Amino acid sequence: EEMGGAPRVEMRFMTSEAEEEMEAGPSSDITALVLRRHRGYRRAGALLCVCGVVIFTIGTFTQTHTHTHTDTHLVLVLTRSVCGLSRVSRASHPPGSVEGTSLASEILRRFTQLHMDHTWTESLFATLQFPDRSVRSSLWLLDSAGLISEKIPLNPSDFCPYSATGSTTGGVVYANYGRPEDFNWLRSVGVSLIGSVVVMRVGGGVSFAEKVWLAERNGAGGALIYPDPADLPQDPRRLGLNTHTAVSEHVHLGSGDPFTPGFPSFNHTQFPPIQSSGLPLIPALPISATVAAKLLSQLSGVSCPPSWRGRLPYVRCVVGPEFSSGRRVKMSVHNVMTPVLLNNIFSSLEGRVEPDQYIILGAQRDSLGPGAVKSGVGTAILMELARTFSTMVKNGFSPRRSLLFVSWDAGEFGNVGATEWLEGYLSMLHLKAVAYFSLDQAIMGNCLSVCLSLCLCFLFQVEHPKHAGQTIYSQAEREGGSWRIMKPLYLNSGAYSFTAFAGVPAMELRFTEVTRAYPFINTPLDSASRLQEVLGGRLGVTGRSLGELVGEMVLRLAHDHILPLRITSYAQTVLQLSAQLNKHSAELQSRGLSPQWVFSARGDYSRAAETLQRAIDYSDLHDPTTARFYNTRIMKVEYYFLSQYVSMVETPFRHVIHGRGNHTLSALNEHLALLTSDPARFDETRFRRQLALFTWTLQGAANALNGDVWSIHNTH
Repeated sequence: EEMGGAPRVEMRFMTSEAEEEMEAGPSSDITALVLRRHRGYRRAGALLCVCGVVIFTIGTFTQTHTHTHTDTHLVLVLTRSVCGLSRVSRASHPPGSVEGTSLASEILRRFTQLHMDHTWTESLFATLQFPDRSVRSSLWLLDSAGLISEKIPLNPSDFCPYSATGSTTGGVVYANYGRPEDFNWLRSVGVSLIGSVVVMRVGGGVSFAEKVWLAERNGAGGALIYPDPADLPQDPRRLGLNTHTAVSEHVHLGSGDPFTPGFPSFNHTQFPPIQSSGLPLIPALPISATVAAKLLSQLSGVSCPPSWRGRLPYVRCVVGPEFSSGRRVKMSVHNVMTPVLLNNIFSSLEGRVEPDQYIILGAQRDSLGPGAVKSGVGTAILMELARTFSTMVKNGFSPRRSLLFVSWDAGEFGNVGATEWLEGYLSMLHLKAVAYFSLDQAIMGNCLSVCLSLCLCFLFQVEHPKHAGQTIYSQAEREGGSWRIMKPLYLNSGAYSFTAFAGVPAMELRFTEVTRAYPFINTPLDSASRLQEVLGGRLGVTGRSLGELVGEMVLRLAHDHILPLRITSYAQTVLQLSAQLNKHSAELQSRGLSPQWVFSARGDYSRAAETLQRAIDYSDLHDPTTARFYNTRIMKVEYYFLSQYVSMVETPFRHVIHGRGNHTLSALNEHLALLTSDPARFDETRFRRQLALFTWTLQGAANALNGDVWSIHNTH
């Protein structure tokens, strides 16, 4: 609405009788308060992120105009709770920068103004990598004599954090998405990657770090990663990238500071002289579709499978490594490692019954670009969640457990701030952290998607934000199965380290698109206005739905006498392994390998979990001592699945279901599949070790769930 030439935005909140009753005065009846959450707390859910997401819809106004209308509720709320966050989507704010430091100070100030029980900052030094300002990374075409025939222009700000530095020269091999199956196919048709520069597409369910790691393992000398128009729209007139835009992402196969693996980077720490095994040994660069087309259009060699064909113009799908006229490619990466002071910012509301049990909500604050999706939306929603729950407490809401709100630093470099905090407090958190909610990249579309620890699946017995009267779980089953929206945690998720490293149940909720990816993530084009356009003007509506969903889940965890964590979920997962082992039972036994050990451990875990669940069901849960006893045991279940038989430093993601490494269920399944696909590569010694690592972790979890040592009977 235009008023005197200045734009004015107004928002009104609908208030029901139940809400007015709640606001009339504090209530000491916690039970009634919880029962009213579908009515009175519906307002709380609606308030959770409306103001945060509306920031972006009026961001361009607040940057250029001064509002004089002090009577509008939106302006008052915006000024009080998240003033200044509109600039998150206006300029880049990497860790250690002036903009990043200023934003951190603003968030600390906003947390302080909420007058929660505790607000503080934790600082640490971490080693980050940035482009060298004195020498730019480069890409050249060399002629058959090895002389430079053409320099290919690159954007100096495009880089892959934690790439190896230096130069490499070789032919070019196209490897599709750079997935394991893609490299296996190249090997099967006799295409050697030794010394070549591998060109891979963004996406395919594989992070940049995994692409580069697999390329290195297959002998490549360098890696180039580009956005293909088949995966990310590339027409600026239709909300796509322009063909000269590259997508940047870190390439450390891990999380946290790679130079202090397993140790916190707090200022007083004396670092051992080691570095993460996940750091790549080959250089990697992001390139645009234009540069990729220039390289791939000159390849010859074996034709690609049909599924590898992208939509680059003038490119016929061949894999190389031969290049036209005997040409080769030379790439040179010049990045520098820099120690940077990071700041994680915390604010908490203490629980009134079990204050030492924490429900943690967090969001990445930094961004190498404008970062409307990457950091802006999550930060805004985090602040509104904090403000709303703080207001509820002042109105008489009394959470049973503590709520902890965190703004993380250096998320762009592999969730460095969050992982270093976990490393510093691991011994405490596995006893006290109930669950973690990541708000990173929360809004990129209109379809709900969730990555989570299996223990948290029971939380989805809440009303679907877009289907009244249906729970999220039932609606997903109705639409073809809960697996369509509920996915496993993945390496680059803001929630991953909490579960895979620390053994804390975690989830990352997101509204995204199934058929059309948000194209601007990890680019300089990730702005508020583009996000609003992609969503068709529904940013506020989508944000409100996400806020209601997160709010209701947090309320359950904060109020229920017994934590709603499904301790039997992992028994079902192991059942799938049992089926695979049964399938190969004859062949395993012919090799002297018996799957009975796993079957026994799974049975023990399943019985222990069901016995504990029955005991809970028939107990007086209103008795504080009883509730405390069972909650303590429930909270440890996720931690039990961290393998005690591998090194935290060498194998940080020790979780046997969600982790990475030879000890995991996925590694065991992949190795088992070789009995069918490639029996010659099946290694009996390795398989025995994998089976032992997984089985004893599962058996240990079963023993721990059983309780006292006299409740465990190991007889034959």
